[in-house]
Amino acid sequence: MSKDEKNKEILLKISEDEKKHYDFWQGVTGVEVKPNRRQVKKYLRLAQLFGLSFSLRLMERGEEGASRFYDSIADELPEVLAIKEDEEFHEQQLIGILNDERLNYAGAIVLGLNDALVEFTGTLAGLTFAFGNNKVIGVTGLVMGVAASLSMAASGYLSSQEDERDDLNPVKSALFTGVAYIVTVAFLVFPYLIQDNSYLALGGMLVITVLIIAVYTYYISVAKNVKFSRRFSSMVAISLGVALLSFGIGMLVKKVFNVEM
Repeated sequence: MSKDEKNKEILLKISEDEKKHYDFWQGVTGVEVKPNRRQVKKYLRLAQLFGLSFSLRLMERGEEGASRFYDSIADELPEVLAIKEDEEFHEQQLIGILNDERLNYAGAIVLGLNDALVEFTGTLAGLTFAFGNNKVIGVTGLVMGVAASLSMAASGYLSSQEDERDDLNPVKSALFTGVAYIVTVAFLVFPYLIQDNSYLALGGMLVITVLIIAVYTYYISVAKNVKFSRRFSSMVAISLGVALLSFGIGMLVKKVFNVEM
């Protein structure tokens, strides 16, 4: 299905290795195992939605327990050490050189997502105490979000031009940045538009912030094979720290200027 010839070559190489492993185990056990069609469809959909790197590395995670199993039977079947080496090194290296467009533009998505989370958790927290009117906060947030997403898209376009990377299209980069920004803002503003209690809306916004960070960090940790916990905790600390600081500024502004709405 891959249109990229380099990717097609890598995928075929991985599939050949996996078929050799299957043939080996079939020879050992004498059992023929049919493909699990449901699993095949699942990983195909994941590849189409989230990219090849995410789908393949998620498949590889399913084989983590195999390494210990290979070690436990290596005395009886020394051949399994070659399979273990394939699983741990060869295939990971192959996945690492895939040309994955979604992963190539991950930087642009992070730019939009991070800025929206940091700026708007702070902005909405400050507005919550300064105004106390959910409709005003929600509409103000949306207007600011649209304007800021256009600004971020322009920044993404200029940034990708400066990078001079052949694998990045400046227009696509700008689009990924702007869309990531406005979608994040829409999720954060949503609690303010569906009910009247400002503090419940603030709590809902902070919960959504943590969930967005968790989902995206999980995607990056799988696709790029990096640790989840450190990246997640640092993003949460920054976003919630800015929100807390902005909430305090909102209290100060309301007291100094005597704003009542």
